[in-house]
Amino acid sequence: MNRIYEDILDAKRSRKKLLAILIDPEKTNRFNYLPLIKKINQSPATHIFVGGSSYDGNHLDEIISILKEKTTLPILLFPGNLSQISEKADGILFLQLLSGRNPDYLIEHQVQAVTAIEKTNLEVISTGYILIESGGETAVERVSKTKPMDRNNVDYVSQTAKAGEFIGNKLIYLEAGSGAKKTVPMEMIAMVSKRISVPLIVGGGIRSKDEIENAFNSGANIVVIGTAFENDLNFFD
Repeated sequence: MNRIYEDILDAKRSRKKLLAILIDPEKTNRFNYLPLIKKINQSPATHIFVGGSSYDGNHLDEIISILKEKTTLPILLFPGNLSQISEKADGILFLQLLSGRNPDYLIEHQVQAVTAIEKTNLEVISTGYILIESGGETAVERVSKTKPMDRNNVDYVSQTAKAGEFIGNKLIYLEAGSGAKKTVPMEMIAMVSKRISVPLIVGGGIRSKDEIENAFNSGANIVVIGTAFENDLNFFD
C-alpha cells in the first residue's frame, strides 16, 4: 500500500503545499530531540525526512523511534548510504542521482540496498535526485564524487528531470545541497514543474519563509528545509 505517495499525489492534485523538515542525525544531538520535535509539531511541517550525505547510521533506529513516539508526521528515510536504512521509518526515498554519472549512485548502491529494504515494510518511493550548482562544494558532491548541474542551464535540467520521470521515478528532487549558498533558481523550478507530471521536491539553501513561499509559487509540491531550522528552532514562530 503506497499511502504516503498517494497522499503526495492527492496534495499535488489539490495544490496543497507540503513541507518536509530534514533531520541530519550527524548534526543533531540525539539526547536533545524533545525540543526539536516540539518545534516540528508546532510548525507547518507535513513530513519528516531523516538522513545525510555522510551520516554513518549510528543510533538511527533509536532516533526514529523517538520521533515516532512524539509526532504523527510520516517519516521518510533520505539515505546517503546503505547504513541509513531503518525498519522503524514509514518509507524511503529510493534515490537515483540523475545529475551525476557515477554508476555507484545511479544503480550500484540501489542494488546493494535491496536485501535490507526487503526485510522491512518501508514504502519505497523511487526518486530522481538532481543536484544543482549552488555557489560552493556541497557534501553530496564530495561524497558522490559527481558535479552538480549548471544552475544556468535550465532547459537541460528540465530535460533531465523528464528523463527521470520516463525512467519511472515517482518523484523528482531538485537539490542545491545542505547549507547551499544559493537556492535552486525559481526559473528552474517553474520549468521543471511544467515539464514533469510527477510531484516535485525542492530543497537546499532555503533560509527564510519567503524563500519557501517562492519555491511553492514557482511550482514545488514539497519544499524541504533543514539547516535553517536546525540553526533556529524558532524559524516558524
